[in-house]
Amino acid sequence: MGGSGSNEGSGTSSGGSGSDAVVDAGSGANGGGTDGGAAADAGDGSKTSNPTDGGASNGWTGTWAAAPDGTCGAAAGQTVRSIVHTSIGGNAARVRISNARGNGPLHISNVHLAQRTTGSSIDVATDKALTFAGQPDVTVATGMFALSDGADFVVKPVSDVAISFFVVSSSGGTCQQNPFQTNYSAAGNMVSSPTLNGGGGGYLYALGLDVQNPAAEGAVVALGASITTGFRAPSDANKRWPNLLAARLVAASRTVGVLNEGISGEGTSNALARFPRDVLSQTNVKWVIFSDDPINDLGRSTPAIDIGQMKQMMTMAHAQGVKFLCSTLTPFTPDEPKRTMVIDFIKSAGSGCDGIVDQDTATHDPASPMQWNPAFNSGDSLHPNAAGMQAIADIVDLTLFK
Repeated sequence: MGGSGSNEGSGTSSGGSGSDAVVDAGSGANGGGTDGGAAADAGDGSKTSNPTDGGASNGWTGTWAAAPDGTCGAAAGQTVRSIVHTSIGGNAARVRISNARGNGPLHISNVHLAQRTTGSSIDVATDKALTFAGQPDVTVATGMFALSDGADFVVKPVSDVAISFFVVSSSGGTCQQNPFQTNYSAAGNMVSSPTLNGGGGGYLYALGLDVQNPAAEGAVVALGASITTGFRAPSDANKRWPNLLAARLVAASRTVGVLNEGISGEGTSNALARFPRDVLSQTNVKWVIFSDDPINDLGRSTPAIDIGQMKQMMTMAHAQGVKFLCSTLTPFTPDEPKRTMVIDFIKSAGSGCDGIVDQDTATHDPASPMQWNPAFNSGDSLHPNAAGMQAIADIVDLTLFK
């Protein structure tokens, strides 16, 4: 049996020296709104982390992540192959396995990385097996996550990596349910198969990929709801605004990881509840962009409540040396005038924001500022289309990341 997890709330490990496991702080539950590490490195790339300290990375930085927003099929006895799109590159990699929403232990084995070619196919010459505390399998207790040992593996920036693994047993499939990316599965242990024939759904269990890159400046977490997850953007195209921001950073010769921790439908209270898990526990996190959650609240809440919750997240971020960047809100007329009140707070001198990402200016119609720019409206007057996603990515001032 391989490494085992530890309590994520305490940040202490009950497993071997090679496996990181931390208790999930915050529910991460779907909010049902409008829109539908840091301890001493063990030397082998594994470590025991405090979930609220993402700063001391020992050379590791997150390049991809997804938030656990529910459960999918447990997939026991199956191989799962997830296709993830990186932000920064590196010469070594490790994977985070989450059992945040399981009802019992999760036992997986034979976790492999490979560069993806097309569909479910991989470049077999790049196939690399990972271990946990030196073992080929790991058991992760409910509410915890495990971090693999580091392994030599070339990760290219803004590229697709296939994470394949065999699910020995599970009593609940922790996943991001709607990643707008086709993933794959097959019966039996097929982790090194060049191609898997079975289609899969959400991002299951494997919810983070870190790289080792001495040039990395840190990682920025995009924390938001369905505008952040990429709802209404093309599937299998990596046109979510965080992906497009990552491409801009790479083109500008910046080495900043971009981690998408969006959950469709959630509100600000849920973002607050999961902030330690989905923001502060991310590897080498230096910034967080708080995006579109208030849009889901304001029809049934007040600006004062959302602003108060934003301030609580700012306090938590600042206590860990993480800069909190505030996004203005894209147009949504049912939320007026509350939406404008939140924007006014964000732009005020005393907001406490460490910077502003002006999604409102990026997407509204200059001739009618309460309305979407028709070129960026997906058609529901709530979510951006692909061009709107690019407009949001383009409005981000890259000098905020310093």
